[in-house]
Amino acid sequence: MRQALLAGGLGVGLGLGLALAAASAGATTIYVSNEKGNSITVIDGDTLEVTATVPVGQRPRGITLSHDQSKLYICTSDDNHVEVLDLETLEVVRTLPSGPDPELFVLAPSGNPLYVANEDDNLVTVVDVESGQVIAEVPVGVEPEGMGISPDGKVLVNTSETTSMAHFIDTETYEITHNVLVDQRPRFAEFTKDGSQVWVSAEIGGTVSIIDAESKEILHKITFEVAGIRPEALQPVGVRVKSDQTVAFVALGPSNRVAVIDARTFEVLDYLLVGQRVWQLAFSPDERFIYSTNGVSNDISVIDVEARRVTKSVTVGALPWGVAVRE
Repeated sequence: MRQALLAGGLGVGLGLGLALAAASAGATTIYVSNEKGNSITVIDGDTLEVTATVPVGQRPRGITLSHDQSKLYICTSDDNHVEVLDLETLEVVRTLPSGPDPELFVLAPSGNPLYVANEDDNLVTVVDVESGQVIAEVPVGVEPEGMGISPDGKVLVNTSETTSMAHFIDTETYEITHNVLVDQRPRFAEFTKDGSQVWVSAEIGGTVSIIDAESKEILHKITFEVAGIRPEALQPVGVRVKSDQTVAFVALGPSNRVAVIDARTFEVLDYLLVGQRVWQLAFSPDERFIYSTNGVSNDISVIDVEARRVTKSVTVGALPWGVAVRE
């Protein structure tokens, strides 16, 4: 079994003890996958101090919590499977099958199954997290990545980078019901809390498409412009919409900015300077803060949602990619 390593080089036993104490106290905990570091960084959400670094498989990218928040699922892309990290012991306790090169996934609202995008075989793999068996494989477009699930769990959306489409999939039949053409290299899909819209980022196209979940029509395309930044550097990747659907945040890649958007009018309200090569985003449980992973500067930025300002950066591992937050 892999063991957690406490930041600062102290003993493994002490590191696990501190991690367990933090968990028992009910503190918010932030987990960051380090793509090049082959590790998960554990951060105390109250003190914003790194408490542990956990070795995992090769090239961890997408991460998500089980609904009971006892486990962290990790796309270990170069190992071609999903690892399951026990958050009490900080040990990888099992692996789940995926396809080759899993990058992002989404968990059903019920907590099972897990829907995994496999970039190298143009499939979405459906995995039963209890039995560890593959339930279905859904052929999609070329280089699938983004994964979104409707609040009722009936509709799955996958984005295919090379095909430039958002695929709407019926989770009962595993059939694609609609293909929506968006802009070039779509990377992420996010349903709004009420299930009425799907926000899809297009990295090379430089846009976020707002898709009506019922009609499958594009309601609006958000574009970005920052003084002094080349348009080709404004590359939308991670997207998060606040649960009250008043504001949304979009990670803009090598521009080192996070865009703040009025989620009702789709107007860009602000651009926040964060670390270098911003990838993914996650809200704190109370949505007072949102955290960005900054791949090139090897840190995360902490953003005050209401004040719309960066309050702190926290150094993590090499090439941070995914982020998830436990209450």
